[in-house]
Amino acid sequence: MGSLSDIGLAAGINILSAIGFLLAFAILRIQPFNDRVYFPKWYLKGTRSSPRHSSNVVSKFVNLDCGTYLRFLNWMPAALKMPEPELICHAGLDSAVYVRIYCLGLKLFVPIAMLGLSVLVPVNWTSETLEKTKALTFNDIDKLSISNVGKGSDRLWAHLTMAYAITFWTFYVLYREYKVVATMRLNFLALEERRPDQFTVMVRNVPPDPDESVSEHVQHFFSVNHRDYLSHQVVYNANKLANVVDKKKSLQNWLVYYENKHARNPEKRPTAKTGFWGLWGKRVDAIDYYKNEIEKLSIEEESERELIMNDQKAIMPVAFVSFKSRWGAAVCAQTQQSSNPTIWLTEWAPEPRDVYWPNLSIPFFELTIRRLIMAVALFFLTFFFMIPIAFVQSLANIEGIERVAPFLRPLIEKKVVKSFIQGFLPGIVLKIFLILLPTILMTMSKIEGHTSLSGLNRKSAAKYYLFLFVNVFLGSVITGTAFQQLDSFIHQSANTIPETIGESIPMKASFFITFIMVDGWAGIAAEILRLKPLIMFHIKNSFLVKTDQDREQAMDPGSLDFASSEPRIQLYFLLGLVYAAVTPILLPFILLFFGFSYLVFRHQVYSLKLNDLLVTIQISIKWPCLRVQTF
Repeated sequence: MGSLSDIGLAAGINILSAIGFLLAFAILRIQPFNDRVYFPKWYLKGTRSSPRHSSNVVSKFVNLDCGTYLRFLNWMPAALKMPEPELICHAGLDSAVYVRIYCLGLKLFVPIAMLGLSVLVPVNWTSETLEKTKALTFNDIDKLSISNVGKGSDRLWAHLTMAYAITFWTFYVLYREYKVVATMRLNFLALEERRPDQFTVMVRNVPPDPDESVSEHVQHFFSVNHRDYLSHQVVYNANKLANVVDKKKSLQNWLVYYENKHARNPEKRPTAKTGFWGLWGKRVDAIDYYKNEIEKLSIEEESERELIMNDQKAIMPVAFVSFKSRWGAAVCAQTQQSSNPTIWLTEWAPEPRDVYWPNLSIPFFELTIRRLIMAVALFFLTFFFMIPIAFVQSLANIEGIERVAPFLRPLIEKKVVKSFIQGFLPGIVLKIFLILLPTILMTMSKIEGHTSLSGLNRKSAAKYYLFLFVNVFLGSVITGTAFQQLDSFIHQSANTIPETIGESIPMKASFFITFIMVDGWAGIAAEILRLKPLIMFHIKNSFLVKTDQDREQAMDPGSLDFASSEPRIQLYFLLGLVYAAVTPILLPFILLFFGFSYLVFRHQVYSLKLNDLLVTIQISIKWPCLRVQTF
């Protein structure tokens, strides 16, 4: 990016975009026909009723109270005023901990920003190294970075001292926050009612025994080796049966729809076509047809169930083992059960809603092969993604575009167009590239064979952060530096190239500033609008909702995507800590991201939810339960 004025213009574009999203949200959220979209949790809890009860047809869909439009910002105090204990009861511990991460960013970077802007920015700005060095191109932002401090200058002591101060402050803040969260977890567990999964361990790779079945072998092994053993349940490969049951439920829903339709008009029997989605095929009586199809599936379901129960090959070497106490379950889950480390593998059992059942049928010996293949696939995915990253970086280089397309020079040199290309386009293109990535990484995690939905989320989040670190951070720094300083590299000695790269890396702060503005400002504002759920809700209600079951599914609030949102937070922490002592001018943009995100996600967990699966609790329950021996 060019001068500070370009940064200001780009910031203005992104701030206007964010304000536009917020205004759209403020208007859409008070319309009666959107109420279930923006307050689904309250409907599911039964504490909110539909405002669409007026006799006036227009007022059922449009809010005619002008006073509510004047109070369009009243969602902000409503989201902030709920105390944290009440928020935990309302949205769960995960939601409260998730929101605290944004508070952690503010606690961490506010003092760092004040110190950096008051000390390092004047130190960097008053140096004149870049102006004396003609080999490198630079701009106003670069003059505010450590690149403007000469080699061997006494000014570097300020940066070194700042680096140590940032490090110790970060350790202190993390230590304090960990203590608070650990106390919250222990209190939550102490007050929570007992759940079966707190006393249950999942056992995998049960070794075969010629004299005993899998069930008998599990019972014999744990009753002998664990005095707190209570019961167990072996796992069957019932994936085909599950598909039959799901298909039967779908047909039952259609039967309810046509029966309701017939009840409204008893004189006319409803009909339907037997082809795909009812678009073609023979036209038949809908009620009789679906009753017959459900009866056939019931017979198939019972047959498949008997086949599974009588087929020894359908029994997987996996079992859920329950204990009389949490202590017994904790000891079993965290200790090796055999001298052979590849058999009798134990881990904490996910709660029933959290189990990803299809992966339980994967043979144990396949897991290592699957994970090796996915590791190689992740490497190549990460590596080849550097190509579009390099292309995105080239978009931010006006000189490069003019060399490739000189006929565009009159248009590009216009101030508005130039600021848009440098301050908005690279970040938005990179954001588009990253939209489909979480879905790809989640699919890869499923192929790896993880057995819980929360585990899939954590593994996908780890992959996503690695991807962001390599491509967005390292890729942007390395490819961007190489593209911008290629001419300097060609005309310099090879020994000076590392020094040139070291001086040029801080100059990439301008790109990350634009990325923060696009992703962290406009992107977060778009999050609160919930455009995708809004559109899908109205499409489903207009065309797909046939029964009460359909309506419940249509108004499902969903959850915040942990696999993609948490790695993004880590990326912003990384950017803030890396550039705090190098280019502290980036820190105000980071602070605005954390402050704005805290406000937005406080509202989201107030109205939505984070996850039904209690990811945080499942991670923490392993150690705290060892201290609760009275259970």
